Amino acid sequence: MHVDVNGQRKDIGSVDTLGDLLRSLGIAVQRVAVEVNDELVNRTRFDTTRLAEADRIEIVTFVGGG
Repeated sequence: MHVDVNGQRKDIGSVDTLGDLLRSLGIAVQRVAVEVNDELVNRTRFDTTRLAEADRIEIVTFVGGG
């Protein structure tokens, strides 16, 4: 299956959910905001949000500083 992640086409193989995708990319879910097809996904729904061919996923990582 192919999806667009931050504007780049990716073959995600058999990854089924948004949570699985984030883990496969090594992204800590505590510090990100994610949209799927322009809809913000609540962190509590990452593991139940199923992905489909050609979904558009935007991942924004929060960075602390001071």
